Amino acid sequence: MKNAFNLSGKRALITGGTHGLGMAMATGLAQAGAELIINDVFEDKLEAALKTYRNAGFKASAYAFDVTNEAQVKESIARIEDEIGPIDILVNNAGIIKRVGAAEMEVSDFRQVIDIDLVGPFILSKFVGQRMIKRQAGKIINICSMMSELGRNSVSAYAAAKGGLKMLTRNLATEWAKHNIQVNGIGPGYFATTQTAPIRVDGHPFNDFILNRTPAARWGDPEDLAGTAVFLSSPASNFVNGQVIYVDGGILATIGKPHGEE
Repeated sequence: MKNAFNLSGKRALITGGTHGLGMAMATGLAQAGAELIINDVFEDKLEAALKTYRNAGFKASAYAFDVTNEAQVKESIARIEDEIGPIDILVNNAGIIKRVGAAEMEVSDFRQVIDIDLVGPFILSKFVGQRMIKRQAGKIINICSMMSELGRNSVSAYAAAKGGLKMLTRNLATEWAKHNIQVNGIGPGYFATTQTAPIRVDGHPFNDFILNRTPAARWGDPEDLAGTAVFLSSPASNFVNGQVIYVDGGILATIGKPHGEE
């Protein structure tokens, strides 16, 4: 079983792998032996992330391209495979969220979220998948969300995109399983990141809500995602396809409890 989780000799492309949960998953893959290929649209973020990975002793490269730009993605995937080698693992992590009520949200903002969070993963999967089909092997991981299952105030575009990403995951698995390609998703719960730091303070209503709503009674640590990413990237998951694994401390397993109940 030890070798079943070994990613030595594999190359993993992680979009948005410069910070936060993307960096945590990339670090886990690298610790399991994978060579990292990191993507972002910002050169400065890529340079800083590359320095972090290399200082940790990981083999890593960086490529700047826009995941929503079909021509850029096609050219970049070809360049990566020419310069680095075949992409064995694709992690579609890049995404944005806009917290605006549906009645007030501009259609252009709604489309931007859908474009980055749903169309982007399709474009990447298409051009990486074409090459995986030729090689008859590959792993694709889409970063879904609890909003793939649940609604919440002010995130209509994000929930629509992540719900669509769950179904894209299932459909790609349906089409590509015969080519020995596994397409699965990870649905993170609420994690302790720099973005959530302002609301993770004692007494903040949302912090209290998350601690009360999560059976584990804590925010997730970004490292909590690494094991699931390694599993879905490794031979250990060769017969797992079209699934979304929710790493949420048990939130989706329960209706919750009254405030103040132990």
